[in-house]
Amino acid sequence: MGKPRFRRATAADLGAIVALLADDVLGSSRETSSPVVDDCYRDAFTEIDADPNQLLCVVEQGPHIVGTLQLTFIPGLSRSGTKRGQIEAVRIARDRRGGGLGEAMFAWAISECRTRGCSLVQLATDRDRPDAHRFYGLLGFEPTHIGYKLKI
Repeated sequence: MGKPRFRRATAADLGAIVALLADDVLGSSRETSSPVVDDCYRDAFTEIDADPNQLLCVVEQGPHIVGTLQLTFIPGLSRSGTKRGQIEAVRIARDRRGGGLGEAMFAWAISECRTRGCSLVQLATDRDRPDAHRFYGLLGFEPTHIGYKLKI
């Protein structure tokens, strides 16, 4: 398959990104999967791409997009002004799972966070993803907090 290549996503990648998000147990009920990318995704991409504290990434192997993730760089006052890197929306193509791509994606994401001056990397994961919990633990992440969401 070749070495994965990481790069900033472009608007032309939206169809592949949305397909990755939808090809997931939870994503299949939350995402709109169709050959035509809905305007809601285009609008969100435009906002993400314009924000210097956001990095939407795609992972290519050969001519194919095989993964995606979003990094958010969060400046803060707590922990003596620590900047945090937030990893979100991690997806790997179904036929590439289990081959080390996830580890490569996280190594790249953590390196990007260091480059941007982050001293803490965090993520949130759905409680119904026990395989992801194990994976994150193997990478050294610790379940230190309880998260809450409010749909508005």
